[in-house]
Amino acid sequence: MNLFSVISDDNGRPGRYAMSIEYNGSAYHGWQAQQPGVSSVQETLEAAISKVANEPIRVLCSGRTDTGVHGCSQIVHFDSVAIRSSKAWVYGCNANLPNDIVVRWAQPVSDDFHARYSATARRYRYVIYNNRIRPALMHDQLTWHDQYLDADKMHEAVQSLLGENDFSSFRAAGCQSNTPWREIQEAKVFRQGQLVVLEIKANAFLHHMIRNIVGVLLPIGEGVKPVEWTKELLQVRDRTKAGVTAPPNGLYFVEAIYPEQFALPVEPLGPSFLNLI
Repeated sequence: MNLFSVISDDNGRPGRYAMSIEYNGSAYHGWQAQQPGVSSVQETLEAAISKVANEPIRVLCSGRTDTGVHGCSQIVHFDSVAIRSSKAWVYGCNANLPNDIVVRWAQPVSDDFHARYSATARRYRYVIYNNRIRPALMHDQLTWHDQYLDADKMHEAVQSLLGENDFSSFRAAGCQSNTPWREIQEAKVFRQGQLVVLEIKANAFLHHMIRNIVGVLLPIGEGVKPVEWTKELLQVRDRTKAGVTAPPNGLYFVEAIYPEQFALPVEPLGPSFLNLI
């Protein structure tokens, strides 16, 4: 996708807009706006959009992220009576945002578009720096693991989670979802140099679900646990039998999938540094 062609200089109109947001979540207490004095990505973004719109703006997102988790293409929508071009929304917001949050594109959408409820699936990537020595650069955007990981074994293990299943063994103790059932549509683990990446797509995710999956895959990659462990844990439906919760540093929200009728831009999967290796 060519972002230069996406950021159009249209005449603008009042109504509903969709935006793609990229952010480093290290300095924020997650996506969702918190109590006063607690920084969040949502609150920071809303303040910037409100300045451009010259009115209070509230945004809704495709999938909330936790403290320290990052976003490559977080989709939001908002309503405004302001008449601004797509280009004005992008550049105006970015001029009022800190360096760790950026609007990648903005686009008018129909009133029936909803960033959360219109999404049919979501995709995350979890990036592990696999080296004996910890990284000094990007240490807050990678999870460091100092024992060698067999990515092929991890890939084989995660295939047991495909399909619609009860993920009780992989949900946080405080998860507020009414049901532990989720459908994982795609899952793979691959190595790029010293990076090991889990990529996973599902209709939705439980609280800490991906980080708990990673916590199971790590000992499998080390050879401490067998490949069959993921299947065993899925069947036992007991969080206390599973592994640790992996750190948030390496987790990225990379894509929300929508019906073609909304004609949203399709961006390359992030994080962008993976495309440089």
